[in-house]
Amino acid sequence: MLKILDRYIIRKFLSTFFFMLGIIMLLAMVFDLSEKLSELIDNRAPFSAIFLDYYLNFILFYGNMFSSMIIFLSVIWFTAKLAQDTEIIPMWNSGKPFSRFLRPYMIAATILMIISLIMNHFILPKANLVRLDFEEQYYRESMSVSDYFAEYPGNQVIYFSSYYQDENRANDFTLEQWGKDDKLKYFIRCRNAVNISGTYKWRLTDYYERFVGYPNDIVREGNLKDTVFKFHIEEMTPRENIAEAMTYTQLNEFIKREKGKGSGSVPMYEIELYQRTSYPFATYVLTVIGVVVSSRKKRGGIGVNIALGLLIIFIYIFAMKITTVAAMNVGFPPSIAVWIPNIMFAGIAYVLFRFAQK
Repeated sequence: MLKILDRYIIRKFLSTFFFMLGIIMLLAMVFDLSEKLSELIDNRAPFSAIFLDYYLNFILFYGNMFSSMIIFLSVIWFTAKLAQDTEIIPMWNSGKPFSRFLRPYMIAATILMIISLIMNHFILPKANLVRLDFEEQYYRESMSVSDYFAEYPGNQVIYFSSYYQDENRANDFTLEQWGKDDKLKYFIRCRNAVNISGTYKWRLTDYYERFVGYPNDIVREGNLKDTVFKFHIEEMTPRENIAEAMTYTQLNEFIKREKGKGSGSVPMYEIELYQRTSYPFATYVLTVIGVVVSSRKKRGGIGVNIALGLLIIFIYIFAMKITTVAAMNVGFPPSIAVWIPNIMFAGIAYVLFRFAQK
């Protein structure tokens, strides 16, 4: 049963959070629009698409991404304000433990954490797909890839010298099929290869094809060949943020395929997968720290608490970057790397909480 104190703090918590979220996202939209405006005008982006397809999903994505940080600042802001106005002193003079004072904060944090989890796993992948499609059509530069090489499942080796998205054509395309005995079974090379969009059909130009066999090889050459491969160009040339537009199941399958190809980008995709759960849980840790550091009246007023909060956020982001780099470049397990900042700051929160009780 929620008491008057609980309802008061929960209302303060949520109203401050959504107010700060709205202000920050509005400023982010203004800065982003000023940067992209000329390209959007040049590419004749429709007004409705700019705000409904792009900026609506822009707010959902970045608002959720930085929600833990905004929650932390919100807690510090309104709790420090309560302390400055001496509203907290009567609460503590009632004789109730600090954990009782913390309870409504944790209820509000749970509400926001659940919203973030639902957003990450169910809503944002579809929203990001719309946003990224808009960027692809009206803003982003055409993608190009050079010297692509990968080993695909089934002992297939793929190589091409260059790919340009505008032309949708891979140049100097080569496919090798190796047997289980590590001997070459099939080989095809062509001047360029075009993947029929949305299918596994390919059209090869000026090709040379060789079937390796005993006693005689079979060799074929020609100007044009239509064939089918078990992959399409989007698998070979994905953008770095393609994982943002995949659901949990799709991303798991995508990671399995990339592992089968020996892709060096697998840790980046795994980090995206695990962060969808670890980031929302940071809400609890940052809420506890925020309450503890801002619940006592300080000389210098609210500004001191905000400065301290910004320092803690900086250290938290720095810790996330270190563990992410370690996972991508040193081979540190991504499933552990994304949780280390939460574990570290949970320890800090526990120590601060124990001192606050005294």
